[in-house]
Amino acid sequence: MTKTASIVVVSLFVSGLGIAPFAMAAPPQQNKMKACNEEATAKGLGEGKGDERKAFVKECLSAKPVKSGKTAQQEKMTACNKEAGDKNLKGDERKKFMSTCLSN
Repeated sequence: MTKTASIVVVSLFVSGLGIAPFAMAAPPQQNKMKACNEEATAKGLGEGKGDERKAFVKECLSAKPVKSGKTAQQEKMTACNKEAGDKNLKGDERKKFMSTCLSN
């Protein structure tokens, strides 16, 4: 009986290790909040903008996701390319900016 009980306990522990990475993933709302905050900062609505920033983030969080068929990485690439174009970055400056933008 003791051997069976210890086998059950070890089995449950091992199966718990397999499930743990899924439980630790950030919830979608948390990811959306992070994205909205990054977008607000990119639009010049820094932490000191108060009500303007709050209004933007509130609107961003309540917006329904647009089904564009693109992956999150593709959308990020598009946004970074647009921002680099708006800043008229060329050559090494653009590469450095893109690398930093895409890694955030």
